Amino acid sequence: MRNSNNDIQEMIHYVKAKREDFQQKLLSEAVNVAEVIHDILKQGNIDLLKNAERLVVYILENNDQDIVVFAKQEGVAWAQYSLTLAFKLEWVQAIRRSLWKTIYEYQSEFNLPSIREDFFELEERINNNIDQFLNTFFLSYSDFKDELIHRQRKNVEHLSVPIIPISPTVAILPLIGTIDSYRMDTIEEKVLTDIARTRIHTLIMDLSGITDMEVVVIDHFHKVLDGINMMGCKSVITGLRPELVREMIHLGINFNQKAITKGTLQQSLKDYLL
Repeated sequence: MRNSNNDIQEMIHYVKAKREDFQQKLLSEAVNVAEVIHDILKQGNIDLLKNAERLVVYILENNDQDIVVFAKQEGVAWAQYSLTLAFKLEWVQAIRRSLWKTIYEYQSEFNLPSIREDFFELEERINNNIDQFLNTFFLSYSDFKDELIHRQRKNVEHLSVPIIPISPTVAILPLIGTIDSYRMDTIEEKVLTDIARTRIHTLIMDLSGITDMEVVVIDHFHKVLDGINMMGCKSVITGLRPELVREMIHLGINFNQKAITKGTLQQSLKDYLL
């Protein structure tokens, strides 16, 4: 078996001519996938049998570029529709076994001589290409999922920063829970964007629900107040807890020069609404 371009093209032609036999091999090798193959087609518009032949052609042609591109597309599709990874792994392994069975039948049917060196060269190439597809697929799947989780977390964080207008010029931002660096970034983005959008003159930030704020976050919050002032908006801070004030004293941070401080939210509402 010589691995010339003509030999490879004849092998590809043989696989396509034996399409039904090849597909039956796949379905018998991947029993679990065979049971859900129509569900996968319906759910994600992914034709596993058609895609298997496409991958086999890329593998036999030693087409690294198309293997990588196809693997990335498949990774995104499976992640987007939350298809089971175990099915994908079983399916690709079935492709590997079915391809080798087909190559053996091809060689036997045409009484081709088996040259040991050529065989191992072909074996290494095919298996490396399949492994490359699997590695790229899983990386693409993982990257898509990570980006999806990041977007979902960002959406949740935006919901946790509710800027509530109480008049055409005044809005309230009640903050609850622990403020970490990530959430502080979200607060900064949301506050500055909403000030520009709503054109409010005063933003009342109630910190009575804050349970913890790290040192670096306190410093970041201090800088956010600068940004609010630069946007032409006045900051009013209410509900500073004793623990937080004590921490600020030790850090030498004072909000008085950047914002008006009030004891309670009720006091601020009374002052700014009346």
